[in-house]
Amino acid sequence: MVGIFSLVTGWPGPSGFGSSSTAEQVTQGIDGTNLTAIITGGASGIGLETSRVLALRGVHVIIGVRNVKAANEAKKTILTEIETARVDVLELDLCSIRSIRAFADNFIALNLHLNILINNAGIMFCPFQLSQDGIEVQFATNHIRHFLLTELLLDKMKNTVKTTGIQGRIVNLSSIAHTHCYKNGIRFDHINAKDGYNDKRAYGQSKLANILHANELSRRLQEEGVNVTVNSVHPGLIMTPLFRHSAVLMRGGDDLLRGPPPTAEGSHREILCRLQ
Repeated sequence: MVGIFSLVTGWPGPSGFGSSSTAEQVTQGIDGTNLTAIITGGASGIGLETSRVLALRGVHVIIGVRNVKAANEAKKTILTEIETARVDVLELDLCSIRSIRAFADNFIALNLHLNILINNAGIMFCPFQLSQDGIEVQFATNHIRHFLLTELLLDKMKNTVKTTGIQGRIVNLSSIAHTHCYKNGIRFDHINAKDGYNDKRAYGQSKLANILHANELSRRLQEEGVNVTVNSVHPGLIMTPLFRHSAVLMRGGDDLLRGPPPTAEGSHREILCRLQ
């Protein structure tokens, strides 16, 4: 009950922060100049605010994004505010396995450390469609592609931990929507079936997969004795471009919830997992 009260009212919880806290507030005093972070979808919404605040704290931010032009505009905006920011943009199309592999190769070729991996990009409430390789598009984009990206970069993060002694962080942006997936959870035998498809439950299914991925990867890394934490994060209800497929939520969300928090507030949960 305390957690729900804090979520609704913004009243601070045990950490001293609440749902109305901003990313800047929760990172006050943190020096990230020795850290490198990858964030997918870091050019808009929560991802952009997370990129900005990480850069503000000295972290070298690598934005992986499909729309490179938009990401470069976001980079320019960050650099205008923070002259010392270290921000680079690499193309990453989560709809393409080839692009994901190329992104991982391109990042590794930079010979940078990898301290933080933020699986932030996603899509929501899409009409039924299949990805390029024949997988239901929400499950493919939100879960499978980030699963692959994490696997491709995991050795790099492990090596960074060994070299620097700094704990690695992997964060999957999940959602409380995982509680509203299909009746039997993930439809493993019908992932790609149009019959019975529901855009909201398919989204919840992909978010449940994010959580299960984080939990299992965390368990395996602990067994290996690897100093890498893996977390899944519910950011709260924030009006971002993700809502573009839901006209009802775009129209009624503000009235129903008296206005979702802006990204400056919603992004603080991701930041807490990454820097504290």
